[in-house]
Amino acid sequence: MQPLEALAVFGAGLAAGTVNTVVGAGSLITFPTLLALGYPPVLANVSNTVGVVPGAASGTVAYRRELAGQRQRILVLGSASLSGGVLGSALLLALPGSVFKRIVPVLILVACALILLQPRVSRWLVARRPHREHGGRVLWVAVFATGIYGGYFGAAQGVILIALLATFLTDDLNRLNGTKNVLALTANGISAVAFILFAHIEWVVAGLIGAGAIIGGQVGGHFGRKLRPDVLRWVVATVGLGVAIALLA
Repeated sequence: MQPLEALAVFGAGLAAGTVNTVVGAGSLITFPTLLALGYPPVLANVSNTVGVVPGAASGTVAYRRELAGQRQRILVLGSASLSGGVLGSALLLALPGSVFKRIVPVLILVACALILLQPRVSRWLVARRPHREHGGRVLWVAVFATGIYGGYFGAAQGVILIALLATFLTDDLNRLNGTKNVLALTANGISAVAFILFAHIEWVVAGLIGAGAIIGGQVGGHFGRKLRPDVLRWVVATVGLGVAIALLA
């Protein structure tokens, strides 16, 4: 890898770690960067997943204050993310790479739509759903399905999670964002373990993304309570849309 390429991957990891902590769509930065550098889609995806896990852990630590008093909630919903991540990573490893290549543009477009529509959808649902401490069975199943998505691809997994949590739970948004970080870390973490054991990883790429994402997680934790989420949504959605169009061309 050339020095400029290494710098690009590190920078993408830094941006992704920041965005994942605040919004949850950092893979829409790192994944396209790896594709632009010529890495095959599946190799880019598994290496990216391994790389973003340290950043997810960093973001979780940065939001540790907001996690106080949420142990039971995290245990309940974390079991859904863990189970879903196992199934999603198994699907990626079992299905041919051609399936992933065909479905990725669709997944990216769905992720972009979710990023832009999440506030409106949450407001619409919040008036129609009773709130419970753990969200009930419907939220568990929804988090499980999100874990499958996260284990298979994962871009905008955090966006889906924060929309679900804000819809089904009554709590401060920053506390829910802390919960989101733990759930995303759980799904990505178990997927990373599966990929390390059963897939080929581009370790230089994963290491550069991880190093940048660790720093980004702290940056996101510091500024995440101050930044305007709508600005980040539009930036990330625009990047994702461009990637999807390029892949479909």
